[in-house]
Amino acid sequence: MAVTETAPGEAMEERTDIEEPSATRSAHEGILRRQSARESAARTYARALPIVPVRARGLTIEGADGRRYLDCLSGAGTLALGHNHPVVLEAIRKVLDSGAPLHVLDLATPVKDAFITELFRTLPSGLADHARVQFCGPAGTDAVEAAFKLVRAATGRNGMLAFAGAYHGMTSGALEASGDAFDVRVARLPYPQDYRCPFGVGGPHGAELAARWTESVLDDPKSGVPLPAGMILEPVQGEGGVLPAPDAWMRRMRRITADRSIPLIADEVQTGVGRTGAFWAVEHSGITPDVMVLSKAIGGSLPLAVVVYRDDLDVWEPGAHAGTFRGNQLAMAAGTATMAYVRENGLTERAATLGTRMLEQLRGLSREFSVIGDVRGRGLMIGMEMVERAEGEGGGEGRGVAGPRDANGPDETGRSGRSGGSDEDCGAAGLLGSVGLSSADDAGPVVMPGSMASPRPASPELAVAVQRECLRRGLIVELGGRHASVVRLLPPLTITDEQATAVLDRLADAVAAVARGHGRGAG
Repeated sequence: MAVTETAPGEAMEERTDIEEPSATRSAHEGILRRQSARESAARTYARALPIVPVRARGLTIEGADGRRYLDCLSGAGTLALGHNHPVVLEAIRKVLDSGAPLHVLDLATPVKDAFITELFRTLPSGLADHARVQFCGPAGTDAVEAAFKLVRAATGRNGMLAFAGAYHGMTSGALEASGDAFDVRVARLPYPQDYRCPFGVGGPHGAELAARWTESVLDDPKSGVPLPAGMILEPVQGEGGVLPAPDAWMRRMRRITADRSIPLIADEVQTGVGRTGAFWAVEHSGITPDVMVLSKAIGGSLPLAVVVYRDDLDVWEPGAHAGTFRGNQLAMAAGTATMAYVRENGLTERAATLGTRMLEQLRGLSREFSVIGDVRGRGLMIGMEMVERAEGEGGGEGRGVAGPRDANGPDETGRSGRSGGSDEDCGAAGLLGSVGLSSADDAGPVVMPGSMASPRPASPELAVAVQRECLRRGLIVELGGRHASVVRLLPPLTITDEQATAVLDRLADAVAAVARGHGRGAG
């Protein structure tokens, strides 16, 4: 297979079937062998993607074995402009050539001043006008920890509200608020979704039920959940399975928290800097959170994380929160260049337009292969959930009934649309009627005519098989979701139409191989 891909400032022949020389193959295998022998068993991406990157530009990575890959992992969403974008490299070289100090703790520098100025230029206006910024440790999880610490200090309260399926990082407090927590000290709330709605109804009515559950937990004196220090949510759950929150539900969460003086924390670590088709994903719903936690793309591929919050929450004492590497000058320069490039070149609008087109094409693929249960996403944050084959379907191609789909199609968030009123105007009587509940006491079973058909079980095995077949075809994709059954695409915002076509062609070819039972290990 040979694909020619072009992007601004680059042109290269895409080869995935190179017969590498034995010396090159030996060096490649030796590096992988030594990694396996010496690195922690906690490594993740290295297990699914046994490649040794040596060069990269834009969407393309070249391995030590001479093969080239289209990278739709993008550093787990970190590389908004792809690998080694010229404006990022120029910004880094400028700092290096200037003789500026690279490590400055929290001292003021021209590089930091430029970064904060550009960051504030992009923030939602309701926050930018009254904001403070806190530089913390260099990872997104550090920003989450700092945000929790901040709202606890500001409110004098301790508990936190988070959502099922969330992922906020790997440090202790962030894990407690994530979906796979072990020792739970954070109250869990339902996050709305269509395909596997926890209430079995999906759409606006499912979101309404989720919102009412949240209100009940907060207002019921016997719920066991005291008034919390804050609520943290992702506008799109990434690791949770690429689930965009409905805009009306986001506005409802904003009202619920504002009415009860609960600081709302928006985790924009992965959704920020244009990824979802808006510079910050909260802008889709028009809300202004009290706190935003930012990392990944704001460092322009280098480690950087910050918390931005309303100035009336700024109750820190000097030294109350710090971090030795909170003054990463190279990351600030790279981040400034990245944010400015995205803003000046309309890459948010580009992500929205291209993302919609890619989602439509993948939904067409899902109608051809029933092992694709659902396709969803927002902008260039795209997920495809793999499900078990229908009984008696075998390994052949063809669309079976994979689960609930609505004739109205997807809404503007990229979620499957479902008929019915909005969650804004669904009163108690309307809600009961919409889901088929009776307000009277019945001795018989509850009938729910408005409920959804159950989707088929998630299939992490097929997702792994698709990822493996993609890699064989020179395409790097990530897996995520509740059962690691969602194939995820996070291409750089600079991806061209031709590259997007190449990505979807390879993905479709991989799905076809797995669906027909020809994928290695596909079952």
